[in-house]
Amino acid sequence: MDRLDAMSVLLAAVENGSLSKASRELRLPLATVSRKVAELEAHLKATLLIRSAKGLELTPAGRSYVTSAKSILEQLSEAERAAAGEYSEPKGDLVVTAPIMFGRMHVLPVVTRFLEAFSEVSVGLVLTDRVAHFLEDQVDVALRLGLLPDSSLIATRVGEVRHVICASPDYLAANGIPETLDDLEKHRLVSFQSVSALSTWTFEHDGTEKTVSFRSRLGVNTIDAAIDAALAGAGLVRAVSYQIAEHVRAGRLAVVLEAFEPQLRPVHLVYDTQSRLPLKLRAFVDFVVPRLRERLAQARL
Repeated sequence: MDRLDAMSVLLAAVENGSLSKASRELRLPLATVSRKVAELEAHLKATLLIRSAKGLELTPAGRSYVTSAKSILEQLSEAERAAAGEYSEPKGDLVVTAPIMFGRMHVLPVVTRFLEAFSEVSVGLVLTDRVAHFLEDQVDVALRLGLLPDSSLIATRVGEVRHVICASPDYLAANGIPETLDDLEKHRLVSFQSVSALSTWTFEHDGTEKTVSFRSRLGVNTIDAAIDAALAGAGLVRAVSYQIAEHVRAGRLAVVLEAFEPQLRPVHLVYDTQSRLPLKLRAFVDFVVPRLRERLAQARL
């Protein structure tokens, strides 16, 4: 069995979502594709793929093996091109993940410029507010807001953001500007939960953390809706500084209770550590980091 060939067939099957689609892409008989995957599983003594009504699904062993196989084949390709004296141009696919609003506002514009500069690279941008896992979700690069747990991942800091309380000038003119946390009892607060659920906001003052609990009259499930509510004068909203920076500069929103804000939250670009990074990943990191730093500096309040 040619293991490198079998790896390539397996990756084609995973990327296409089925053995039949992989056979068409590779221009191999379906029986050949199926046999190569079966031989690889027999060699490893592990099940890599599960055939289901939804298509192909990777087992835990399969996810781990596919990640390693992808890296091996990319490094082999780079080594061959370098040995042949060819000009090495970034090429291939990258999966990038980021929080939804941060990704839409800041990551997407930078990614589109990256694609213009590197015509042989394709990017899958996954916007989600859940923490995507590098191995399970086949992620190459992640943008993370907040403190990072200890891990073997490489993290490059690109900036920091604030957690702020804000409201429209009209709302504050009608209801007063809160100066202490006790003043929050006199105000309408917009939450990200059901109106019947108890919500909490955490503050910090003189090194001491304090949590304020409240029941809101308006609960929403997206930050976009919460900001729209604040713009409409519905009450006080908690947001991340980059999300409302333009509204603050335009005078549509005003930040209050700044003395009680939690510590700044760092923003990192994170990727998996390898002895030799694929050229496409190195190119992406080198391109994106300075541009994200510039965008976050401009969005600073």
